[in-house]
Amino acid sequence: MSARLAIGGTILLALVIVVGLISLSLGPVDISAGDVAWIVISALGFDTPDFGRTEQLVIEQIRLPRIIVGGAVGMALGVAGATMQGLFRNPMADPGIIGVSAGGALGAVVAIAAGLSGLFFLALPLFAFAGAIAAAFLVYGIAVVGGHFSMATLLLAGVAVNAFLGAIVSAIIIFLPDNELLREVLFWLAGGLDARAWEHVRIAGPLILGSTVVLLIMARDLNLLMLGDDEARSMGVRVGLTRSALLATAALATGAAVAVSGTIAFVGLVTPHVLRLVMGPDNRVLIPMSALGGAVFVMVADTVARMVIQPAEIRVGILTAFVGAPFFIALLIKNKRQVYSL
Repeated sequence: MSARLAIGGTILLALVIVVGLISLSLGPVDISAGDVAWIVISALGFDTPDFGRTEQLVIEQIRLPRIIVGGAVGMALGVAGATMQGLFRNPMADPGIIGVSAGGALGAVVAIAAGLSGLFFLALPLFAFAGAIAAAFLVYGIAVVGGHFSMATLLLAGVAVNAFLGAIVSAIIIFLPDNELLREVLFWLAGGLDARAWEHVRIAGPLILGSTVVLLIMARDLNLLMLGDDEARSMGVRVGLTRSALLATAALATGAAVAVSGTIAFVGLVTPHVLRLVMGPDNRVLIPMSALGGAVFVMVADTVARMVIQPAEIRVGILTAFVGAPFFIALLIKNKRQVYSL
């Protein structure tokens, strides 16, 4: 395990750094990767050569927070996806399965429709986060009604809540009073990282980092849960409490990601599944690898989204869907029997 973790972690961490430097250097203001590295080092407080004020502002105030938010979002979706796939024992489970994405979408749409996003800079991410967490609690609450919990009930509750919240979002969109609000809603629902600032890093960063650490600590228990409840219980795992803690932590990570990026689909599905094929099913390895792999995935998607049709941008969620949807279809065809085991 330690060798796989060390080798895989080194490769993926190097990819995060390389992709980050390339992404920081690309844009309307052309800055070399070497200059980007020096500017980042300068931002950390070290003495470096002097740079033009414009280049420094572009890196420190525009591109760097965007890249950090993108990496954090990918990390959150990656670890949440790995956790969900482990809990459901199915490679097609996704963080959105428990209603987090739909709840976040509803919270954001309410903030936009009420005009709060223009009055208070952080209103939209805060409403989105509140909606995401409330939806997750609602799904879990439905699943435990009557005192008996099962993953199948949780799945069905998630499907129902996702559909219900999606209907509310559609109704709000239909009755939006002007086209500008409609455009803002559609942009948010498509998922993106434009105009991300250090405030977004401060909102999502601690929640995502903390959730990732908790899931790493609980990776051994998740391995045991994948063997079945009876086996896990015989190994000393408090099954109900552990499952609830894993679900809540994955929901927290996903909610924080949705709050600052909108709905970016398929990252939590594709990343853990691909890495599981390479690294194996041990969650002590898979969860940290999914964190780094998810970060790379979103950072690459964001870079392509910024550059492919300059000066306009493609929404990151559109690009990840272009990659993820065919992958999901192929996975669905390959695993027909396992789909119905849910």
